[in-house]
Amino acid sequence: MRQIWIPKAGLPEVLELREAADPLPRQGEVRIRVEAAGVNFADIVARLGLYPDLPPMPVVPGYEVAGRIDAVGEGVGVDWIGRDILACTRFGGYSDVVCVPEHQAFARPAEMSAEQGAAFPVNYLTAYLLIELMGGLGSGETVLIHSAGGGVGIAAIQLARRIGARIIGTASAAKHDFLKSIGVEHCIDYTTEDFVKRVRELTGGDGVELVIDPVGGASFKKSFQLLAPSGRLGMFGMSASVTGKTRSRLAVLKAALSAPWFQFNPFALIQHNKGVFGVNLGHLWHHANRLSAWMEVLLQYYRLSVTRPVIAASFSFEQAAEAHHYIQDRKNIGKVLLVP
Repeated sequence: MRQIWIPKAGLPEVLELREAADPLPRQGEVRIRVEAAGVNFADIVARLGLYPDLPPMPVVPGYEVAGRIDAVGEGVGVDWIGRDILACTRFGGYSDVVCVPEHQAFARPAEMSAEQGAAFPVNYLTAYLLIELMGGLGSGETVLIHSAGGGVGIAAIQLARRIGARIIGTASAAKHDFLKSIGVEHCIDYTTEDFVKRVRELTGGDGVELVIDPVGGASFKKSFQLLAPSGRLGMFGMSASVTGKTRSRLAVLKAALSAPWFQFNPFALIQHNKGVFGVNLGHLWHHANRLSAWMEVLLQYYRLSVTRPVIAASFSFEQAAEAHHYIQDRKNIGKVLLVP
């Protein structure tokens, strides 16, 4: 098999393509011949050595793949063999052969390609938790989606449209036409506009019922200020801590210190009738029953054409560094993939 390794923290060029023997599935596992693997911002953070759950380097990153099962371990039905699937991985996804627990593999709908399958698990599960399950967005409510042009942002837009919510999105100006074409009512260029001022203008000063924010730092504070009474802030990242393509401890410290620690205390939340929650999908892979139930809902949405992954670009394994550059240069509208 071929795998992409992070041998040490650094620029995208540190990524190494290595070969090794194919793994054998252990008890309760299936083995997948990978046709496409998803690239996520968490992989960027891992490459910089900033991801808190990262195993000791060298390590193979990657949280999601799609392909075909060619072997199963003890205790797994042989009827899995030959199935086209998508799967969740906890690291190790940058590989053309992976083994995962049976409950982390899901049969792909017949009309779903491997590329769409690899673009599906992380983005749509995260968006589902943020928008529906924990965010509780309702018809007629307003949601502010930060980084709306990214994979999670686009997934969140599709789910918010299904609900019948009003959508405001932040993104660079080059992405606005596309975002409006998929249902964003108002786009804000975060590079030139004060999003707090603009959202207040758009809502007549009322604020929004839900904000989903992967930026962190001072952005959490501003997003919290925009919540209407009963509003919720969903946090799912800290991209403010990544200001370049090499690790900056100063950026991490600045993002941490600018977070609204005192605003999120229980007394303030009670006083203002606001809610705050966080999502870290990587900590949910072992919750088999929950994961299966959520994925079944999302795959049904796919069958009904509610959800459709948007693929920004695909790169070969040899181009893994270019894939990371592409994301960090903010070029992507939608998902970036690696294709063995």
